[in-house]
Amino acid sequence: MKSLVIFDSVHGNTEKIAMAIGRRLEAEGELQVAKINEIDPQYLDEYNLVVVGSPTHAGRPTPATKEFLNKIPDNGLKGIEVTAFDTGIPAEGKKFFMRLFLKILGYAAPRIAKSLEKKGGVLVFPPKGFFVVDREGPLQPGEEEKAATWASGILETM
Repeated sequence: MKSLVIFDSVHGNTEKIAMAIGRRLEAEGELQVAKINEIDPQYLDEYNLVVVGSPTHAGRPTPATKEFLNKIPDNGLKGIEVTAFDTGIPAEGKKFFMRLFLKILGYAAPRIAKSLEKKGGVLVFPPKGFFVVDREGPLQPGEEEKAATWASGILETM
């Protein structure tokens, strides 16, 4: 199996999650983990699995992630297994207006997954969010371990 984990990271938190996912996927075959600006979206058909991650900004992926997704050719992921992840602030424990804001806007991973499916990808595992303590991080304790467990779940479905 040839897998690709692509990510954008502003404060390093999403990169840490991508690396944790990559370490788990690497045990099952060839793997590339790369920043979103290091991969040409024209050649994603070389992979069996494509995982895309981004920080959540106002409920959406970063502009670089959106640009990357828009550059994937129509049917450029035809038949390729895909999934997505994000990093963001949890609603739990926040004041009412922040919880409401997060509920209304949501998170980036489901939007990324939908974009990947529109390009022909087959959603192999539900998108997943990983949490940071504050806007700039760090990751909440145990999130890298949760990412490895999530990646194990991906492998079990393939």
